[in-house]
Amino acid sequence: MTIAGFIAYAGALAIAASIPGPGITALVARALGSGFRPALFMSFGLILGDLTYLTAVVLGLAVVAQSFGLVFLVVKWAGVAYLAWLAYRFWTAGIVAETVTAETGRGGLMASFVSGVTITLGNPKTMIFYLAITPTVIDLAAVSASDYAALAGLTALVLIVVLVPYLALAAHARTLFARPAALRLLNRTAATFLGGAAAAIAIRG
Repeated sequence: MTIAGFIAYAGALAIAASIPGPGITALVARALGSGFRPALFMSFGLILGDLTYLTAVVLGLAVVAQSFGLVFLVVKWAGVAYLAWLAYRFWTAGIVAETVTAETGRGGLMASFVSGVTITLGNPKTMIFYLAITPTVIDLAAVSASDYAALAGLTALVLIVVLVPYLALAAHARTLFARPAALRLLNRTAATFLGGAAAAIAIRG
């Protein structure tokens, strides 16, 4: 691959990732509801989902992803169910003054990571980018092992640059809430965003 090819890929990925969708919406909601660290782990999951699609395309498995639609359908609805459950939890309970500090338990972080993976794999926008747009900006037939490694690293870097500002701003805004009424608004806002993300994934093709 050429430098121009890498630049074209990075630019296309940055634009696609910056457009608010289910992934960004869920990430902001997680940062609002649980703080920076769980949201960061969710972003790692989102990135792993992207790398899964990139790997499938580079290995020439785009046709497999399209053929085994049932697998992706199951992943999609698993993500929808998890987001809906989180929305319910935040709406009915959420966080209180004593738990404004983000949860740091391993279970919570792993759940955030797994939800990020399922959201990405079930997000039609991400699927379309890797199955349709990527082949137009890079020559898949010319991708070597070193090219793939560079593409994977570039993908992770671009997504971190795009996603971290979203979750950092949301997590910072979360610390501004201290009164019960404000916390109730925070919980309901996070629940609304999560529910919206679940609905967006559910109604898209």
